[in-house]
Amino acid sequence: MLLIGESLNVISTKIGRAYKERDPKPIQEEALFQKSKGMDYIDINLGPAKKDGHELMPWVVEKVFEVVPDMPLALDTSNIGAIEASLKKIKEIGYNPAQSHIINSIMCRPARYEKMVPLAAEYDADFVALMWGPEGLPRDENERAALCVELLYFANEAGIPNEKIWVDGIVTPVNIQQPQLISLMEFQGMIQDMAPGAKSACGLSNISNGPPEHLRPILNQTYMVMLEKYGMVSVIADPLDDGLIAIAKGKRQDIVDLIYGIMDGNQPDISSLSDELARYAKTVNVILGNSLYSDSWLEV
Repeated sequence: MLLIGESLNVISTKIGRAYKERDPKPIQEEALFQKSKGMDYIDINLGPAKKDGHELMPWVVEKVFEVVPDMPLALDTSNIGAIEASLKKIKEIGYNPAQSHIINSIMCRPARYEKMVPLAAEYDADFVALMWGPEGLPRDENERAALCVELLYFANEAGIPNEKIWVDGIVTPVNIQQPQLISLMEFQGMIQDMAPGAKSACGLSNISNGPPEHLRPILNQTYMVMLEKYGMVSVIADPLDDGLIAIAKGKRQDIVDLIYGIMDGNQPDISSLSDELARYAKTVNVILGNSLYSDSWLEV
């Protein structure tokens, strides 16, 4: 599983202040930290950045490049001008790691993709195809599939192959939109039939947005494994989550085997599991809807 580090984000008090004050030190320290933790990409998230994004994002790109020139970036903002300025900066300074940089993201709305897909084609960038359509979040996997076909067809016509597109079906919070988590897995399993060679990505931590802080890692880790079973190849993730990194890098096959087994219908005897594995088993069943969600599901 490829990991896209999420913590170079404007919502962070420290990073947000560094962006505002044009202080490179916290930004560069975070970039180096993400590399040390095994992140495969660094996501530079400016949020809307309506006022000065076109100037700020290329500046951040340059400062990150100064300390980690071998790491590809995900350019994450809704400001199209900031994306374009950053792609120009990358081309200008010859920032070419082994993997392509990613535009994160392009929504399935003509007003967005008709402007942004040509940028990806011009600068030979990959892009995240976000399944957020004119009506907002799709209701099910079939609506996701229809949006996917529309956007990828447009991109293919612009000369972008499936291999440079990362489909994001959108992760939703487990405590308010649990059925959508099943729908996303079903959609994930359809991608290769619709778009052979396409990659996939997601904002993993959305699943735990709302539950208590101490429950977030177990939700994120469990759902990452579940999505991987359906073909997910990358997640935008927390570089501080050592447990998630270990699983993603193939160091916890015991957890993967347990989760896959439950997904295949092989329910274990909870009393026979270690306390750690029992937590994962209970969490899988909550995500699958076999158990009701509550903030105390691990204690039941």
